[in-house]
Amino acid sequence: MGIQPRNIAVCIILSLVTCGIYAIYWFIKLTDEASALAEVQAPTSGGVAFILTVVTCGIYGWYWCYKQGEKLDAAKTAKGQPSSNSGILYLILQFVGLGVVAYALMQNEINQLIEQ
Repeated sequence: MGIQPRNIAVCIILSLVTCGIYAIYWFIKLTDEASALAEVQAPTSGGVAFILTVVTCGIYGWYWCYKQGEKLDAAKTAKGQPSSNSGILYLILQFVGLGVVAYALMQNEINQLIEQ
């Protein structure tokens, strides 16, 4: 597939050092990679999802987190792994201002799916 695992600590540090610019790139890549792993045609690409999040003052970001959880759960199910309702966890984390923790958990799931 061409998806490479990312070091979560490095992603968080780069997001902080670049004042969030790397977080934008990470958001876009998380979106595209989760769609590729779930083998679904996403209604929006990572770039469009980011623009919608900005235009809606972050409200679309909550929806995005929930849908990311659904995509990753579908990818885990396709690989024969048990899946949980990750979308709720990601949504709650994003809602309380811990979006970077949600990103880290999503990246962890993607890394685990890539390794198998």
